Amino acid sequence: MLAANGLKGKLGKAAFVENWISTLTSVSASDATFNIFFEWDESMSVPGAFIIKNYHHNQFYLKTVTLEDVPGHGQIHFICNSWVYPAHRYKYNRVFFANKTYLPCNTPEPLRQYRQEELINLRGNGAGKLKEWDRVYDYAYYNDLGNPNKGTEYERRVLGGSEKFPYPRRGRTGRAPTKKDPKTESRLPLLNLDIYVPRDERFNHVKFSDFLAYAFKSIGQVLVSEVISFDKTPNEFDTFQDVLKVYGDGGKLLKLPMPDVIKEDKSAWRTDEEFGREMLAGVNPVIIRCPQEFPPASKLNPEEYGNQTSTIKREHIEKKMNGLTIDEALENKKLFILDHHDALMPYLQDINSTTTKTYASRTLLLLQNNGTLKPLAIELSLPHPQGVKHGATSQVFTPAEHGVEGSVWQLAKAYAAVNDSGYHQLISHWLNTHAVIEPFVIATNRQLSVLHPINKLLHPHFRDTMNINALAQHILINAGGVLEMTVFPAKYSMEMSAFIYKNWAFTDQALPTDLLKRGMAVPDSSQPHGLRMLIEDYPYAVDGLEIWSAIKTWVTEYCSFYYPGDDMVKSDSELQSWWTELRDVGHGDKKDEPWWPKMQTRDELIQTCNIIIWVASALHAAVNFGQYSYAGYLPNRPTISRRFIPEPGTPEYAELESSPHRAFLKTITSQFTTLLGVSLIEILSQHSSDEIYLGQRDTPEWTSEAQPREAFERFGRNLVEIEGRIMDRNMDKRWKNRVGPANVPYTLLYPSKSDTSKIGGLTGKGIPNSVSM
Repeated sequence: MLAANGLKGKLGKAAFVENWISTLTSVSASDATFNIFFEWDESMSVPGAFIIKNYHHNQFYLKTVTLEDVPGHGQIHFICNSWVYPAHRYKYNRVFFANKTYLPCNTPEPLRQYRQEELINLRGNGAGKLKEWDRVYDYAYYNDLGNPNKGTEYERRVLGGSEKFPYPRRGRTGRAPTKKDPKTESRLPLLNLDIYVPRDERFNHVKFSDFLAYAFKSIGQVLVSEVISFDKTPNEFDTFQDVLKVYGDGGKLLKLPMPDVIKEDKSAWRTDEEFGREMLAGVNPVIIRCPQEFPPASKLNPEEYGNQTSTIKREHIEKKMNGLTIDEALENKKLFILDHHDALMPYLQDINSTTTKTYASRTLLLLQNNGTLKPLAIELSLPHPQGVKHGATSQVFTPAEHGVEGSVWQLAKAYAAVNDSGYHQLISHWLNTHAVIEPFVIATNRQLSVLHPINKLLHPHFRDTMNINALAQHILINAGGVLEMTVFPAKYSMEMSAFIYKNWAFTDQALPTDLLKRGMAVPDSSQPHGLRMLIEDYPYAVDGLEIWSAIKTWVTEYCSFYYPGDDMVKSDSELQSWWTELRDVGHGDKKDEPWWPKMQTRDELIQTCNIIIWVASALHAAVNFGQYSYAGYLPNRPTISRRFIPEPGTPEYAELESSPHRAFLKTITSQFTTLLGVSLIEILSQHSSDEIYLGQRDTPEWTSEAQPREAFERFGRNLVEIEGRIMDRNMDKRWKNRVGPANVPYTLLYPSKSDTSKIGGLTGKGIPNSVSM
């Protein structure tokens, strides 16, 4: 043991685990408790750390160590949660600290060198291929997505490190470069899931078992369905009834679970009201905004992209605006837009050179007196035939219910949904939660000691993130991976996300800032959160602001305990190194942006931690765990379109007139791709059975300080109260967007999954602490 005596503390006599053989009775993964007796030296002070050496042949997971009956101190807890490999695997001692929290300047002298050495060990030396027992956290570009050795069709750009293709950094593995391209890192075989991430960042046995079970069940259904298919057109769904045949009650073998959006009503998804409602309470409620001008303008550089201003005219929509004029609607904040035009137009020509045939869309909607959104028009645009520098060519479609006009309107909504589905998966979900959080995981482990209060605050919100991201790079977002097969940008998916990352700003991720920037709220000090929502019935924002404020209260109380003033923030050497590395390396392509907090005040620290926790927990929950509820039925949120709007006089147009459902299904995602995409969505929407939710910790002894523990308990109680209020709002018939025509309550921001918090699966509710799936 280490005591407060001497430069590195006084070491007690070595002690050994007793009854090792007799205690290990099971070959399966399970917890085991061992007793160790230490000789107490009266000259020792409070034990602050211990060194452990594993002389066994195999690694083991050390969860906690509790010292009982320490003279004058009682119990002392060591929260370890780490894999310990055989001693010959390390060139240093494995040290674990007691659960006392110290700023660097307050660290007892005997622990300081151990604290510093541990951080040095976690940083590594930046060289060599990393092995499973290495504990190194380091950075790399996304140079592992392509596989040029397989051919030119598998070549992909390096993302990160350039002005043209900026990107957050990922964890370094140190794998050798490919033979064909020294800038591209070599890849593991597809079935080899042993991808390097620091061992303590890997899924535990429960999570990994759940993940494999979900994956084999879902993907197996796709493969078996293909084998046993006797459909005359095996690559197509001929009717909506054919689509429904893939679902079964409870997700029986070879049957997918019934998505919520079609559980009670098989056609409600086709209504305009549900189409608009899902922009506020669906799986991607973070894009809709309130425009300030008409027609909608473009921010694309006209010298490069020509005139990209919308072609929607007053005469297209004013007759459907319930008596309002455009000017009145703008002035009274009644006009809203789902705008995917600028994000997609620069890549549309390349995207449509593949099997995809789609448009860049703008959807205008009117806020009605009952709080629902009424679609007014959908604009579908393509690059000018002479090149995108000449601008766009556009068609405008308005609502219709009957005849071929009604069928065309359903197709227009499908193209808008295709845009939204791809943007959601690549940007709202992958980029804006998974990818942007990983540098925070790496920097925190490299620069903030486990003794540091901010490490203790943020650590639960990083659980499993590096592992799930590494798996995504291996099988989802890589060249030829599942995501490229199932979303419309195909091989340009990740490159397009790098283009959009250019507009990412850390401070914009704060929910109040995001709502103000999108014009969905205005400042109002009389309101509980200082904002007045322009759409009062905006479930994501209303519930989200309560969660955001609860996190802020908790973070404020926690940070104020350890940082009584701004000077403590400025003088915290680890904190300053952490923040510098985050900006200059982790998000290095953004290091010169003016919006980064300076990290000179306690308020800046609170704001920063608030954003990190929000993004990793609630934002990710809002854009991930509802995927199966809405997109599990692909006609509601198709991910690919394979042909353009048919022109009158063509065979496709005649088919649209005579068999509109078949024409619709031929336009959107094909049968095999639908099954593959839905299976992916099912996996992503699952909660692990060992999930730890917001307001929960894996151990009650996470810190020895009473005040932070009490503040955390208040945070948990606050979340329970918020959940109750969300339930009440969902039952209040005044709020039309809470359940909508499809009768799907908005439960994605229920903090704890209520009474099913110990059960995994497709629940569509609950906020995990971290980006863990």
